[in-house]
Amino acid sequence: MSRLLTRLAAIFVAVGLFFTSQSLATPQRAAAADPGYLMLHFTGEGSTGQQMYLSHSTDGLHWNDLNDGASILRSTVGTRGVRDPALVRSPAGDKYWIIATDLCWGCGSTVDGSINNGSRSIVVWESTDLVNWSQPWLLNVAGAIPDGRNAWAPEAIWNPATNDYVLYWATNVPLDGKTKHRIFYARTSDFRTITTPQTYIDRPGTQELIDTQIVEMPAGVGNYRYVRASGDGQITLEGSNSILGTWTHLGNLSGIGLTGAQVEGPMWMKFRDRNEWTLYLDQYASRGGYMPVTTADPSAVGTYELPASGSYNLGVNKKRHGSILNLTAAEESRVLARWPSTPAKRLQSYNFQDRYVRHANYDVRIDQNVSTSPDSQFRIRPGLTGSGTVSFESVNFPGYFLRHSNYDFQLVRNDGTAQFAADATFNQVAGLADSTWSSFQSYNHPDRYIRHYAYQLKLDPITTATARGDATFRVTN
Repeated sequence: MSRLLTRLAAIFVAVGLFFTSQSLATPQRAAAADPGYLMLHFTGEGSTGQQMYLSHSTDGLHWNDLNDGASILRSTVGTRGVRDPALVRSPAGDKYWIIATDLCWGCGSTVDGSINNGSRSIVVWESTDLVNWSQPWLLNVAGAIPDGRNAWAPEAIWNPATNDYVLYWATNVPLDGKTKHRIFYARTSDFRTITTPQTYIDRPGTQELIDTQIVEMPAGVGNYRYVRASGDGQITLEGSNSILGTWTHLGNLSGIGLTGAQVEGPMWMKFRDRNEWTLYLDQYASRGGYMPVTTADPSAVGTYELPASGSYNLGVNKKRHGSILNLTAAEESRVLARWPSTPAKRLQSYNFQDRYVRHANYDVRIDQNVSTSPDSQFRIRPGLTGSGTVSFESVNFPGYFLRHSNYDFQLVRNDGTAQFAADATFNQVAGLADSTWSSFQSYNHPDRYIRHYAYQLKLDPITTATARGDATFRVTN
């Protein structure tokens, strides 16, 4: 059975994977003030798991899920699912991109369709600060490849030789009528337009290759400026002194019991305080998520070590194929401030206590039977206009807030404008019908409050006892 078929079967069937214990001392950070690491990843199948998640670590081995484990971005384009993301930082640190596979297995996309007639595009987000992201767009990377049938696992690396990014990904171009994924590349400066795609990695015969990631080496470590790890039946390592030059085969990780039948999604991370690297590998066959193998020289195959029991912790969410960024202090401060621990809450109606505020098709109302629906969960954030106020961010549509427009409420993506912030900000006050509950006064229309009318959320003046009941809510779990 080919690696691809093994990989697909593993989505539905778990296979046991055991490793020989190896010694690995848990590293300590050089100083308490050192900034840490940010992992971008997806978590699994379904429309919820195939979105963008963030985790933070202070030492590169122990991870905490940000945003209380909820996604931080949700795709609204293409298949509306995203997998295999890469986080790209510009050389100047003034721009960031997320690039990801446009694929939602189990939520509209079939396995065969994704392989043989999948999206030829990748999903892209852009940011200038790592916390405020653009609307996603689709970048067609495989449409110009003759008989190219999909586009999976995109990655990008800055190439100083050409002063732009080398964007690379896997596309199925069948060989003799049978599936064969190879790695293609194109150059880009903005992730909106690309050069004509070219073949980057093609293994002999029918051997497929889907996942590959490149890491740049500092001077004095190993014999190559770049090392790449690829999933091609093995976890194969290659070295080169030029991203688009000749690559030398270095070996694979079968010597420590890791092959492409067990692990995929190689993800590099350099420890900040020393010349030591972790190559995280996704244990897809056993559904185990990521595990780290460490080395002091990525180009030396014999130096890789398996982790000792208890030497790492990936947090609550399963971590699937992604990428890791070594944060600056400013980046870390912004990220941790944007996604603090803020438990999800619900707003219960005072006079219809079996009903809760929820969104449906971006409209907002109070409904029954929502205890298991994420549509009724919100994070009560500090108000978008400033301290002392509150705003309501959707749990399952991160970045979308309750906002009034023409005195009606909708769930709307934050566009960063002052008008949006004012419309989505409220003063939390003692309940108008019961002071032990809460009411929410509009920031920019202080004579009006959030209330329901015919089960729809409105922004109205409150002048009657009925209206006071309609405008009173309990903040609850």
